[in-house]
Amino acid sequence: MDPATGRITGQVDRPGTYLVTLKARGARGRDEKKLRIVIGDQIALTPPMGWNSWNSWAWTVDQDKVLRSARALVAAGLDRHGWSYVNIDDTWQGKPDPATKALQANERFPNMKALTDQIHAMGLKAGIYSTPWMASYAMYPGSSASNPEHTWVSPPQDKRFIEPNPHHQFGAYSFAANDAKQWADWGFDYLKYDWNPNDEAHTREMSEALKASGRDFVFSLSNSAPFEHADDWARLSNAWRTTGDIVDNYESLCQNGFTQSKWAPYSGPGHWNDADMMILGWVGWGPALHPTHLSPDEQYTHMSLWCLLSSPLLIGCDLEKLDPFTLSLLTNDEVLAIDQDPLGRAATQVSTAGGDVTLVGAAPYASHGETNSVTQPRLQVWAKPLEDGSQAVGLFNLGDATAEVTANFADLKATGEQRVRDLWRQKDLGAFRTSFTTDVPSHGVVLVKISRTK
Repeated sequence: MDPATGRITGQVDRPGTYLVTLKARGARGRDEKKLRIVIGDQIALTPPMGWNSWNSWAWTVDQDKVLRSARALVAAGLDRHGWSYVNIDDTWQGKPDPATKALQANERFPNMKALTDQIHAMGLKAGIYSTPWMASYAMYPGSSASNPEHTWVSPPQDKRFIEPNPHHQFGAYSFAANDAKQWADWGFDYLKYDWNPNDEAHTREMSEALKASGRDFVFSLSNSAPFEHADDWARLSNAWRTTGDIVDNYESLCQNGFTQSKWAPYSGPGHWNDADMMILGWVGWGPALHPTHLSPDEQYTHMSLWCLLSSPLLIGCDLEKLDPFTLSLLTNDEVLAIDQDPLGRAATQVSTAGGDVTLVGAAPYASHGETNSVTQPRLQVWAKPLEDGSQAVGLFNLGDATAEVTANFADLKATGEQRVRDLWRQKDLGAFRTSFTTDVPSHGVVLVKISRTK
């Protein structure tokens, strides 16, 4: 262990699980804890946590913004709470190398190897983006082409996000292996692979290419993975988008978050259901950023629900504009421990009450006032089993006024007296025999951990 950074490095003779005792002492006393180090071929044993460039910088991202974001992540202390990935999304791509046929970076990323080296020097990991289509959603080169030379002619930029798009299809020639080797040579640790609908063949192709690259990659699929092929996503990737794109309104949050129960059986160490990136802090999908349109209670709901779902946690905001409230949402270790619980189970909806409510919000990338709506039960209870035998329980109120929400222990299959702890307030609430009832604010949550009393 490096005493200055706390980073643990080294080698072992064989795969396995190693328990290390960490001891700390200082002016306030002493403490110790067992650290479980698991070494083997399976990675992403807990959901990835980090930052992605899209929800703040979109197609204006560049090398300087990514490096500044990494520095801001460390300066804010987020790395000490598990936030470790710094991921470049779409629009980094330039023309392929004529010799290797692998995609190269465009002029906004003059030195990818230097960038990953600097990110790694901070104790962080680096991520990159691609698509098996000939062009990405933002109309930058993809990992396939219509010709064996992998030559590229930029289509007009006004074709971004226009569908159907002739470039949003698979080219006759795939360069997945070429690209994977290039990303490994640059030192990347994570790939977001983006097209719709995801299919088994192209997922398998890139999965094999990443494994052959000589470097470990977290392999994340985007977007809207078909549920009927959930077994394939769990077998071939480390994470898969169960939803369309999220935007910073409550309807979008509810559409992505409260529809996940059917995916729960596929969550586990090494493979995670992804409800999309976080919409906290300053966001904006380009150079004009704004504070999230979510209210404070909606932000508590967002963070609580994503942690209950064991979703990857990828901040999308400008990390140089972190305010104290956003930072508090991202650094509550008792809440983050729910997402990172080693058992890896995802929460399911266990009860509803209060009838239904219909929510309306702006659609993703709406340019002419387009809206989406979602109808959900007004009051919902979600529960997630934890490795120590306890449960994390979220009591949610989707209505427009404060309401009383009850978690019945019979619904949780919990017997005997249960101790209840409020995880946001880090406060024990007492012991209860048959149920726990509390007032929940409009669009808010009470997130608790329940465990049987001795």
